Amino acid sequence: MSSSLFSSSIQVLVDELHKLPGIGPKSAQRLAFYLLRVSKEDALRLADAIVQVKEKITFCTRCFNVAEGELCEICADSRRDTSVVCVVEDPRDVVAIEKTHEHRGTYHVLQGAINPIDGIGPDRLRISELMARLEPEAITEVIVCTNPTIEGEATAMYLARLLKPLGARVTRIASGLPVGGDLEYADELTLGRALEGRRDLG
Repeated sequence: MSSSLFSSSIQVLVDELHKLPGIGPKSAQRLAFYLLRVSKEDALRLADAIVQVKEKITFCTRCFNVAEGELCEICADSRRDTSVVCVVEDPRDVVAIEKTHEHRGTYHVLQGAINPIDGIGPDRLRISELMARLEPEAITEVIVCTNPTIEGEATAMYLARLLKPLGARVTRIASGLPVGGDLEYADELTLGRALEGRRDLG
């Protein structure tokens, strides 16, 4: 859409909204005009929420989940079983697994998956930090919950080769999840059964 069709302020808003994942040009325009219609108070609440998230949210120093302090709520919970850690690619995957109520251990967020095409090797992920947790936390099982994609599987096999010689049990969630899917889109029942049916990896 030519910028001459909108005032500069609206076009800047449309352009910024268009940068959001899953938002095409027309969706960006709809959102921009929706924001024009809402009250100034509602618009400011949205703007303030965005600013607050950017100012307050960081990553847990232990597991790299999102957090408002040094530790995320899960790592700060003394009731969690620290001997079992669930490894995921993204903080959104933590939310998906927590909804199943099947995992009472802790998590480790890799912040991605191995993807040579995009130049993402093991050194770009939080793998060394996971290794550093094994002995101090007396971890006996690592549940690998990377996505059932080519990148997720490659990451899972890489972790298995690293971890198994160190004596930790390495398991993979069962294949009830569709190949090529993302954990965050799986329903709680399917994901819960996948966790229950996990198998040894490697």
